Amino acid sequence: QVQLVESGGGLVQAGGSLRLSCAASGSIFGINAMGWYRQAPGKQRELVAAITRGGNTDYADSVKGRFFISRDNAKRTVYLQMNSLKPEDTAVYYCNMGVMTMATITEVWGQGTLVTVSS
Repeated sequence: QVQLVESGGGLVQAGGSLRLSCAASGSIFGINAMGWYRQAPGKQRELVAAITRGGNTDYADSVKGRFFISRDNAKRTVYLQMNSLKPEDTAVYYCNMGVMTMATITEVWGQGTLVTVSS
């Protein structure tokens, strides 16, 4: 069974930085796209950033120039460097990966990590 374990969330003041990590474990043949989503209270889950297997990236307009996504394929890990954080970045952040096993390709989600930005 494939699992994603996230770390790095917490409380930070506006203008500060945090780095989220998400590592995959289990019987994995390969990983396609990786991404980070977030869900604020009372709002729908939204895509924050994504990175393809080849390293192409995409960002939500609200985080462009402040957040940076990267991946380490050998470690099966995706990172999200978040700089110049704003109170509106407060949310639960979820990682997502398109994982290939011997039998199938499946979309896997992390458990979520809370990021709170105080003003």
